Amino acid sequence: MRNFITRLWRPALALFLGVLLAGCTQRDENAYQGYAEGEYVYLGSSQAGTLTQLQVSRGQTVKAGASLFALDSVDETAALRQAQQQLAAARSQLADIQTGKRVPEVNVNRAQLAEAAANARKAALQLTRDEAQYSAGGIAKAQLDDSRANAEATSAQVRQLTNQVEVARLPGRSQQIAAQQAQVAAAEAVVAQAQWKLDQKRASAPADGLVYDTLYRLGEWVPAGSPVVQLLPPQNIKVRFFVPETRVGALAPGREVSIHCDGCAVDLTAKITYVANKAEYTPPVIYSNESRAKLVFMIEAHTSVADATKLHPGQPVTVALK
Repeated sequence: MRNFITRLWRPALALFLGVLLAGCTQRDENAYQGYAEGEYVYLGSSQAGTLTQLQVSRGQTVKAGASLFALDSVDETAALRQAQQQLAAARSQLADIQTGKRVPEVNVNRAQLAEAAANARKAALQLTRDEAQYSAGGIAKAQLDDSRANAEATSAQVRQLTNQVEVARLPGRSQQIAAQQAQVAAAEAVVAQAQWKLDQKRASAPADGLVYDTLYRLGEWVPAGSPVVQLLPPQNIKVRFFVPETRVGALAPGREVSIHCDGCAVDLTAKITYVANKAEYTPPVIYSNESRAKLVFMIEAHTSVADATKLHPGQPVTVALK
């Protein structure tokens, strides 16, 4: 009787363990170990200088546009003022060329023209009298020649001053105006460059994020290009996990996965955003059935921005495929 019961019990136990192991194997195939990874934004300045302001501290959460730090900017501020004054001078010169002479200067030319016209009329009358006197034999030929020359000279002076009045009312020559316009454009470029250098002495947060670390203290010299603040925007937090070569073909960007982490009240949902096209481990010498099992491919997945703040770089997680 005992042997009969044993013969019935052993197959049932084997069937139960087989089902249990099959279930565990299924879960193992769909669950993979991974970790959270952060892509940091290193914020610095293209200009060197002493750190004079540090408005954030490590662990602080900031909004986009918040001021982070500032370097001394005495030299850049002075350079900007100089460039602005040079631009104002260039613009004034251009306006002066475009408007011609001032009204008082034109009035002087007109007065000189009026005087020359009066002298020309007087010379013309004198020439008329001298011609009559010469015909009557009252004056010599030399006196008549002097009167004629004086009349011609005064008439020429009238024409000269008339032209001067017209020129005084004209703007500068087109080439001269074009040259001055180029000077104005060059001055504007210098102002823009000076303003850019001054703006580079201050940094603002490009996005919402966590101040992961500050790399300099007040009063320290910061070389050009050196990061001062290490920022971690939530959208830059991702999960990396590795799947065997036999499963990577079924994964593609957009597929949802479930992420379990210690301390998380509920599992998080993420979407695959990257599937590596190269294996992380390549066996030496040659592929074989045994070595193929060692091939794993890196997968990256991103959660929503709200859930990303629940993950911390370096934190181990378990990823389950859906």
